Amino acid sequence: MAQLCRTFEVHRSSFKAWKRTKPIRPEQVQRLSKVRELFNASNGSAGSRSIATMASAQGIQMSRYLAAKYMKQLEFTSCQQPSHTYKKTGREHIEVFNFLARQFAVVQPNQVWCGDVTYIWAGNRWGYLAVVMDLFARKPIGWAMSLSPDSDLTCKALVHAFESRGRPGGVMFHSDQGSHYSSVKFRQLLWRCQIQQSMSRRGNCWDNSPMERFFRSLKTEWVPEVGYSSFA
Repeated sequence: MAQLCRTFEVHRSSFKAWKRTKPIRPEQVQRLSKVRELFNASNGSAGSRSIATMASAQGIQMSRYLAAKYMKQLEFTSCQQPSHTYKKTGREHIEVFNFLARQFAVVQPNQVWCGDVTYIWAGNRWGYLAVVMDLFARKPIGWAMSLSPDSDLTCKALVHAFESRGRPGGVMFHSDQGSHYSSVKFRQLLWRCQIQQSMSRRGNCWDNSPMERFFRSLKTEWVPEVGYSSFA
């Protein structure tokens, strides 16, 4: 064997390494191909659990540990959504009384509106959605999206609702105590529209439960679990 290596100018260690190479198994190639296909189909968001579940559902049995092994071999890393935290203003807002007091049974349109802001994963960052809902029919009547959860966003959503409803009078607007609702800019807009402001008590999400319920339905029934590929 040493003479053959010298004749063909092959180092003996290279021959030994080739001899130790494991043969390629067809089922391994099939699984690698399936992992690549599912990962690309998810736009790089699927992890080993998701890939294993989807592959098994398509008839290729695979555990999450085996999927993780193949992902490592292919140098695939899931781009999971980072944890979200709102920025704190560091300032106390003007106290606004909870005039609504959980009286969600509204008897006519344009009597009580409520609003809130939520976050949605958009490509490589968070996008923010502000919604205004009429409690009479629990129907969204105004909304806006932005890359910043500021007063400009909530003002745009309120203007959308106010204009789409024909600038009604005698409306009460209820929200949580977020800085985008307690800012001077937003309160001035409410004053110009002659809308009475009501706010939930601090740390009490049940005071604005219709909006919380709407966002839950939106995210579980409409928004993809991995978010959207871009803000557009």
